[in-house]
Amino acid sequence: MTRLIGPAVVVVLMLAILAVHAADWPQYLGPTANGIAPDVGINRDWNQKPPRQLWRVPMGDAGYAGPSVADGKVFIIDHAGANDVVKAIDFSNGSQVWEYTYADTGKANYGFARATPVFDDGMLYTVSRLGVVNCLNAANGQKVWSLDMKSQFGGRGPKWDYANSVLIDGDKCILVPGGPSATVAAVNKHTGAPIWKGGSGEIGGYSTPTKATLDGREQYVVFTEGHVIGVDVSSGQLLWKYPWKTNYDVNAATPIVGAPYVFITSNYGVGCALLQVASGKATQAWMNKAIQSHFNSPIFYKGCLWGISGNLVCMDSRTGNTLWQQGGFEKGGLVGVDGCIIAVNGGDGDVVLCDAEPTGYRERGRIKPLGGQSWTAPIVADGKLIIRNKEALACLDLM
Repeated sequence: MTRLIGPAVVVVLMLAILAVHAADWPQYLGPTANGIAPDVGINRDWNQKPPRQLWRVPMGDAGYAGPSVADGKVFIIDHAGANDVVKAIDFSNGSQVWEYTYADTGKANYGFARATPVFDDGMLYTVSRLGVVNCLNAANGQKVWSLDMKSQFGGRGPKWDYANSVLIDGDKCILVPGGPSATVAAVNKHTGAPIWKGGSGEIGGYSTPTKATLDGREQYVVFTEGHVIGVDVSSGQLLWKYPWKTNYDVNAATPIVGAPYVFITSNYGVGCALLQVASGKATQAWMNKAIQSHFNSPIFYKGCLWGISGNLVCMDSRTGNTLWQQGGFEKGGLVGVDGCIIAVNGGDGDVVLCDAEPTGYRERGRIKPLGGQSWTAPIVADGKLIIRNKEALACLDLM
């Protein structure tokens, strides 16, 4: 794991990440849940050699659900008629391998499902916008178990419905039901049986939980509608919370954690902050408005924080100072790979490659393979770039 730099903290980068040449993208934010792909040797001259499109498939949800990649398949949640459709797509050619449908008869609300399917040990875990959690056999799409967070935990979805993906931790599947006694809940990943419920009693935010060790305790760090909280991994006990109020309660970007620090960001004029967790409480190290992530999560890469809020921003995490910023990215997402940033203009679908360097913005080319509103973050798996807009999902060769 990368350690987030805070005041008087040294940067630590695990060599194991650098030693891997390519990997699947089995969960939200990738193989190590930090938004960074371990691939090396990508083509860095998009002006002379733009990435070649390998396949493209239509999407019917008119929305923003994210893809994952594992076991030779791309997984994504689509929608058709009155049903969500979990799809497994052949990673090599874009052909459909299987699909699993379940009812979602409500009206579109910025599309339908928003979560990213999570692959773990041959199983696939999905979350619907209405709070239905499915565990499927990833080889054939057969249902293993299913639960409804609203009926099981008294769950209350946020204004624009559930968007969190699950977090798999050992035998536990971590959910954010948002119930009065179950802001966070853990179920057995094999059976769906409840293990514990806890947290602050609030409705959850839109972001996916992350695991960390802070203040000497293993915990899950979770955004709620009005706080960022830490809960004990074995019991769900609330360990600490810090107020973070946003218009419309939109706390959507996953916190970045590197002990003893937690970086959080939200839009609607709120901005970002670095918190220090110690002695059972969180205190603010710094705060500013340079990064205001609307929903896409920032990353910590090569010693800097990178985020999009209209501008692509490179930030010194120790001080919060902006090192540079470049306009033209609207509400798009980004991914770090091979010393570069691949960032998407959420407004018009431009996909841009630039150096991940603190000294200034250096663009190495841009393409527009799909165009149009593109709010879903790009992912990189096994030397391929996968992007989507509201109408299609596409795979491009990065090598």
